[in-house]
Amino acid sequence: MFIRRENFNQFLKLYPVVSTIIAINFIVYIITMLPNIGDEIFYSGASVNYLIGDGQWWRIITSLFLHASFMHVLFNMFSLFLFGPELEKIAGKMRFLTIYFLAGIFGNMATYVMQDGMYASVGASGAIYGIFGAFAALVYYTRRTMPQLKQVIMPLIIISVIITFISPNINVTGHIGGLITGFLLGLSYFSPKNIIRWRQK
Repeated sequence: MFIRRENFNQFLKLYPVVSTIIAINFIVYIITMLPNIGDEIFYSGASVNYLIGDGQWWRIITSLFLHASFMHVLFNMFSLFLFGPELEKIAGKMRFLTIYFLAGIFGNMATYVMQDGMYASVGASGAIYGIFGAFAALVYYTRRTMPQLKQVIMPLIIISVIITFISPNINVTGHIGGLITGFLLGLSYFSPKNIIRWRQK
């Protein structure tokens, strides 16, 4: 399910949304590495609670495309490369986009509400955890008809949550907020009634 066998061109054609998000994140990271302008872009887009409180609301969105290091962006985009395509295929392009971005946005909003004013964060992790949450909703609906899906998805989610709590410098609120948002959206998107409607179109 999460083993990618496509070549580069096939991947781009089959999963244009995931491909575009990965490309944008790497391009933005490269830009932030440029002298002078890179730091300005990074600090202008990072999610900083007191600045969001001052009206710089765009940081809730722009921080989803910023990463603190090469390993940070590499790990997040590799996760998206592994787990995003299957959800894009199952949910469709627009539903995938809403899961990804709303999970990331609500994760950052939860961080703003629950953390102190000096708290700052960057990264697409909340959005990626939204993908995990959407898969959890799919597991819920298919628990009787596809028990093997549960055996694949749930250990992945449990391990990811454990890593969230034991790793340093992790935005726990953003991760859990994204996971919950993705799960709630998945409950709506993957309900049997909605699945029947998709197939009738």
